[in-house]
Amino acid sequence: MTFTARFELASGQSLKDMPLELLADGVAVARAKADETGKVLFEVSATATRWAIRVDRTILGA
Repeated sequence: MTFTARFELASGQSLKDMPLELLADGVAVARAKADETGKVLFEVSATATRWAIRVDRTILGA
């Protein structure tokens, strides 16, 4: 299954290379990075009743 999403920041900042995670019922099942237009594609084989996308905060460091 493929999920496609496009994100825009209200500030107008670029989302290019922003790491995102696709969650299936609260568990990260795929990771992808946004392109220069804010588009991101997730390829998954998981099934879920609830899907969510979040920023992969590991880029923020310790």
